Amino acid sequence: MKKKYLRNLILFILIILLTFYIILKDQDINKVVNVLSSIDLRYILIAILCMCLYLACEAINIGRTLKTLGEKSTFYRNIKYALIGFFFSSVTPAASGGQPMQIYYMNKDKISVANSTLALLINLTSMQIVTISIAIVSLCFNYEYMNNLLIWLFILGIFLNATALTLLIISVFSKRMTNGLINIVIKILEFFKVKNIEDKKDKLKNELNKYQSSATYIKSNKKIILRILLTTYIQFFIYYSIAYWVYCSFGLRDYNILQILSMQSVLFATVSGIPSPGAVGVSEGGFLEIFRNVYSNEMLNEAMLLNRGVSFYLFVIISSVIVMIYTVIDKKEQKTSDDQLHRSDNN
Repeated sequence: MKKKYLRNLILFILIILLTFYIILKDQDINKVVNVLSSIDLRYILIAILCMCLYLACEAINIGRTLKTLGEKSTFYRNIKYALIGFFFSSVTPAASGGQPMQIYYMNKDKISVANSTLALLINLTSMQIVTISIAIVSLCFNYEYMNNLLIWLFILGIFLNATALTLLIISVFSKRMTNGLINIVIKILEFFKVKNIEDKKDKLKNELNKYQSSATYIKSNKKIILRILLTTYIQFFIYYSIAYWVYCSFGLRDYNILQILSMQSVLFATVSGIPSPGAVGVSEGGFLEIFRNVYSNEMLNEAMLLNRGVSFYLFVIISSVIVMIYTVIDKKEQKTSDDQLHRSDNN
């Protein structure tokens, strides 16, 4: 698994380098530095705060579901899970690594796999609903900024997000589908002649029963779902507003916050379904196209760098540090546990 994530990280870095080479190869670097040095840093700090609030909202939603399911988890731990999910979603294609690694770290903290899976599925479902609904409404006001390629990418993005949403809803609430998924997993294990297959089968079915009981409990507490959905709307409005604070940092005021926010929501929906790690490349290119009339040619590239820097690259770095810290802590704890076990065996 470590080799797989290392390969993804190398691919992620290569795509970043290629993207910025293409964007900046014809630019005067001194001019770029001069433009960036003249921005109002107060607005950049607001943008960074918005990104922190975005992650805090995710932590609140994760913690809310876990608490409803009877799991003990602090806000500090939930922030850790949000950052871990952010990092692994960023460096894996189609954000495929985020939820599995969150479940892994939750399990290390003694949280049931069934309950952690359900909490993350509900959170992801809420995100898909919010992404699609805001984007479709926003497109009505920003159609003029879309060229033919972006329109097709938007349709593709909405289709992929809607497909993911449908599968997520089935996963959360359909007993027949979840049973079918478990049976597929068991057949795969049997095909590869995995050892102790019966034990693993029993464990999977026990987790499934617990998962379905938890899903039934959640369905009977619709207020929790509504609170999660409301928090997610707030979360994404905060996230989309980052583009506005970056816009203000250049001293510009021609567009209001709703206009910039709606453009950013269309951009996010357009690129979020693209199976590139962190949507690197398509996000930068999409920004340059959608915001081409918002910024002058002298500011456009710099605005893109700042917007992606705050909303993505900065927090990839922060979350990677968090992952490394907890990896070291886990190794030390595992070594201590192994040493204690070894001494106990010797006695």
